[in-house]
Amino acid sequence: MPETPVFSTAAVAAPHHLASETGRNILAQGGNAVEAMIGMAATIAVVYPHMNGIGGDGFWLVRDRRGKVVAIEACGPAGSLATIRRYRDKGYSAIPPRGPDAAVTVAGAIGGWQVAAGLAADLGGTLPLRLLTEDAIRHARDGVAISASEARYRIKEGDGLYAAPGFARVFKTADKPLVAGDIRTNAALAATLEQITRAGLDDFYRGDVAREMAADLEAIGAPVTRSDLASFRARTTQPLSLKLPGTTVYNFPPPTQGLASLIILGLLERLDIRRCDSFEHIHGLVEASKRALGARDRVITDPAHMSADPADLLGDAWLAREAAKIDMKRAAEWPLKAGDGDTIWMGAIDRDGLSVSYIQSVYWEYGSGCVLEKTGVTWQNRGVSFSLNEGALNPLEPGRKPFHTLNPAMAVFDDGRVVSYGCMGGDGQPQFQAQVFSRYRMGMGVADAVDAPRFLFGKTWGANSTSLKIENRFDHMVVAKLAAAGHALEEWGVPYDDQFGHAGLLVRHVKGHVEASHDPRSDGDAKGL
Repeated sequence: MPETPVFSTAAVAAPHHLASETGRNILAQGGNAVEAMIGMAATIAVVYPHMNGIGGDGFWLVRDRRGKVVAIEACGPAGSLATIRRYRDKGYSAIPPRGPDAAVTVAGAIGGWQVAAGLAADLGGTLPLRLLTEDAIRHARDGVAISASEARYRIKEGDGLYAAPGFARVFKTADKPLVAGDIRTNAALAATLEQITRAGLDDFYRGDVAREMAADLEAIGAPVTRSDLASFRARTTQPLSLKLPGTTVYNFPPPTQGLASLIILGLLERLDIRRCDSFEHIHGLVEASKRALGARDRVITDPAHMSADPADLLGDAWLAREAAKIDMKRAAEWPLKAGDGDTIWMGAIDRDGLSVSYIQSVYWEYGSGCVLEKTGVTWQNRGVSFSLNEGALNPLEPGRKPFHTLNPAMAVFDDGRVVSYGCMGGDGQPQFQAQVFSRYRMGMGVADAVDAPRFLFGKTWGANSTSLKIENRFDHMVVAKLAAAGHALEEWGVPYDDQFGHAGLLVRHVKGHVEASHDPRSDGDAKGL
């Protein structure tokens, strides 16, 4: 069993060791957890470009020293030229996943850093931005080794990706994809990070960087304009919360699927499961996931267009009714159409107990694939989640926020423990979060909860089968009972696989020490003081 790293005062966790190194160094220089996360977000954007970047979106949960939890929503809306008519006139029946027509929405991540920087200062942070971004700038300018995760990644829509403007210039050499250990530089991205560090993060939307990005977006034919960039601002909002016995769990409100993550935990609690990783535990998680993701697909959209109150779906009456529909002996049918997503999650807790759960993404691996020539920014394809059907729950229209799979999580135990946790993986995120957190809550150690075998129900990450996919380390008796209950099982032939997410978990105890772990499925780790 893996040993959980324990740090006396503070810790960070990230899916790449260079990002966690940045976070630890910022904490060592007296930075707080929010400052550490800004630095980590900058570094991870450079060293893990298949999963995230500054051309994508981000979501923050921050718990201050007084116990107040605030959410930062940094997701960009559809551009002013992104109309259903535009795509229909081009002959599309759906938004394409790659190329300029996939670059539908404004990139919100830097706006989130900007709001977070203000929050960090309000909480006593004093480090200048140049100290937070210096690692990222150096890695982009001088080069960084391609990670094992990026090298082994299964590319979806590869032909469209490599044909996207600018992609091959950065991500291929000698007409071949880069392999693990190869050194990649991105001088244009380094210059962009230097500019927004020197001029201020606002420059990304309303300054020189914005001007250059807008010119490149127009040149390639993307529907995002300079005025769209200028009008964007990230915002703070209230997180969703769910009270469980001995614990309060927090997650992100719409347009994210954070509601689904909380519903799974609420339903699982009502199933009265006593033994971790038993048939009842795994079966209950799968069946709760079906209910939660089904509810998600019925109600979650841009919050300005929501017809349901998420709080109603976290109430005792609704959860009790849904839990009663779960048969603890048989698998229910699965009608859900699932989606892909590639993301990073990172956590940080400082010596004063300030805690951060953060997620940053360009949606599919490398997003739209469009790398803007003058700035080196890889633009996201989050807008692929919009529908070209005007009557759909999430129809494409200028200024509308897309549905997001991203959802950072946090929990506070009645005994004083504070937990920052999360995972990447599209539709799998709520499922992976529930597996990791429920295992910890049922008594499993931090590293064990992250390391333990996982399942994934439904189609995601390019998998064509709607099945219950499991890593091959589950107890064979549990597997046999799942099959007997009617689950269509698909056992993966390896013990650890990227398909089952990159998760992390940090726990601050009331005496001040922090346990932290990041996923063996990633290239990351936990570091601290």
